[in-house]
Amino acid sequence: MNFPFIKTIDLFEKLSLYTTVILATSLTIFIPSKAQSHLFTNISDALAYEHQTTLPDTPFYTSPLSVQNNQTWPGAVIRIERANNYTLPDGIIAWRILYHSLDAEKQDVISSAVVLLPAGTQPSGGWPLVAWAHGTSGVAQSCAPSRMKNLYYGNEGLFEFPKSGLAVVATDYHGLGTSGAHQYMNKLAQAYDVIYAVAAAQSAFPQLAKDWVSDGHSQGGMVSWSVAELEKEAKNNHYLGTVSVSGTINMLDFIDPLPKEKGAPFYFPMVAFGLQARYPTFDVHTALTPAGYEHYPLIASSGCWYAGYAAYSSQTSSQIMQPGWTNLPVVRRMLAENEIGTSPVQGPMMVLTGGEDTSVPPERCAQDCC
Repeated sequence: MNFPFIKTIDLFEKLSLYTTVILATSLTIFIPSKAQSHLFTNISDALAYEHQTTLPDTPFYTSPLSVQNNQTWPGAVIRIERANNYTLPDGIIAWRILYHSLDAEKQDVISSAVVLLPAGTQPSGGWPLVAWAHGTSGVAQSCAPSRMKNLYYGNEGLFEFPKSGLAVVATDYHGLGTSGAHQYMNKLAQAYDVIYAVAAAQSAFPQLAKDWVSDGHSQGGMVSWSVAELEKEAKNNHYLGTVSVSGTINMLDFIDPLPKEKGAPFYFPMVAFGLQARYPTFDVHTALTPAGYEHYPLIASSGCWYAGYAAYSSQTSSQIMQPGWTNLPVVRRMLAENEIGTSPVQGPMMVLTGGEDTSVPPERCAQDCC
């Protein structure tokens, strides 16, 4: 597949300049800081840290919808609220939004997101908009980045956008924050969440520009790529391009890495959760060993990324997962549904990856992306 590069000086060139600098920096800052500064191996310590960095639960995400609000099309806004409880750089204004989206079956679901508005005077035509797709935060309802004091990425990349004059709409993905099971690592469900977060944000905030670009990291890198595929079908002239950072482009390689690639087996129980969310008749015991299931109820209900790492980081894939689990019919169906790189994309695309990434190996990414 050929990926067009920027040939003219336009809004995407300006956006891509910022995202290149910001996210290239994230490859060397965000990933090591998560993997080293808070490398919990004790579940209690990990849960304590997550509790410390998570905001109190609020009915904003789950309270019944207003009877008067019968607008249920994708992108329709349900409610918005000013968010004053985040740790933000000076001048940045944050809002939470609740909106209608679609799941992988194109059924109506409710998703949440955060909108970040830069400080200062908005430019003519509105604030340029970045639709941010986050990496794995967990699969439990409490793992929504909008429920975290620093929005999960914070100063490790995310806040650089509004500090540079770019507005952000950052979806949580359905099931994170809102009720319903999170269809983890499903490129369609999460891409819809990104696309309809843009529509909802632009409807709620007229100060946002119509033109926008998507980018994301890890799980979000796969999602932003999927956004580019869907926008090719939609032929949306206001969508200007994508940045995909360390995206999970090859799902089979992610869940069944080669020995030299090491991989990250602690993600696999989350994949099992996502499989059951996407295919409700799937029994996670057919994929998880008794040892793998031991901490599964925790990550399915309350533990997020750090708790999942602490629970499984000392175990190998063979200890956590049943032999041959990647050949289960439902897994093969998931792999086919999440295939990336075989469909045309809309607009320019920039693909970045880290040389020491063990969960998304750069060699395989380069092979599949180019």
